[in-house]
Amino acid sequence: MSKEFEKIERFISLFGPPPAPRGPGDDGCLLPVRGGHLCMTTDALVEGVHFSRKHFSLEEVGHKALATNLSDLAAMGAAPDFWLCALGLPPRLGGRQLEALARGMLPLAQRYKLKLSGGNLTASPVLSITLSLGGWAKKPLLRSGAKAGDKLYIVGVLGEASAGLWGMQRGLRVPKCFLEAQKRPRPWVEAALALAPYAHAAIDVSDGLLQDLGHLCRASGLGARLEGGALPISEALWRCFPKRALSFGLRGGEDYALLLAISPRGARHMEREWAASPWPLSCIGSFIDLPGIWLDGRRMGTRGFEH
Repeated sequence: MSKEFEKIERFISLFGPPPAPRGPGDDGCLLPVRGGHLCMTTDALVEGVHFSRKHFSLEEVGHKALATNLSDLAAMGAAPDFWLCALGLPPRLGGRQLEALARGMLPLAQRYKLKLSGGNLTASPVLSITLSLGGWAKKPLLRSGAKAGDKLYIVGVLGEASAGLWGMQRGLRVPKCFLEAQKRPRPWVEAALALAPYAHAAIDVSDGLLQDLGHLCRASGLGARLEGGALPISEALWRCFPKRALSFGLRGGEDYALLLAISPRGARHMEREWAASPWPLSCIGSFIDLPGIWLDGRRMGTRGFEH
């Protein structure tokens, strides 16, 4: 277990929280309501940890803050509805810069008809944005629902966000799509809602494929078998970083791809309907009744990205 998750476990152990889905353990918590579930999630972006204003515009920071939370709702199969925004502002960040931050959030907020319902403002030595989002799920997707024999699907691509960060930090010229993947991640909300009826379990890939798949496997009491040739790692990534592409794809963070467990029968129905969809969908393996994650027959560790 990584140091990040050791600290999480140490903190929540004092409170005796209810088990997932009402407590920690999934991408959001669920509260049953008439006709479905209210899903809540929260996440933060902190200057110097998640971004640097040397490399990110305030519009890009705003977009990423909202996109990462929307990705968590997507992983729960929840349709976004409302949000809360808590800002920590450094002394030299004035009204014009605050408007730039809001403009970065606005397109996603409008696209998903999110209602800004409250928040908080405080002074801070660095810029921090903490958002909480709420949405509604008829059939929530949990990490614990995968079954042996389920196919493992992924929506999105792997490794480009971490390659963009790696190149950006070293002053290297990298393809624009790598920088866009890092600065303006895409939350797969529509794809998640379309796939939820077929899926048994889901998680978003924010800390690397192996680490997040490890969470899904542990919650479901299963292992997974991956096919290296099926991983959605782009030709551009292999071409730019031939020695690092696989590592970026397996262990790089901030892809915000969507990982799902779908039964073979459900997969057959889903793939017929999915043929005309605009979303990149790949079957990369299956869940097995055997511990561990196996890539082309080799057992892999699950350490991934940590801030």
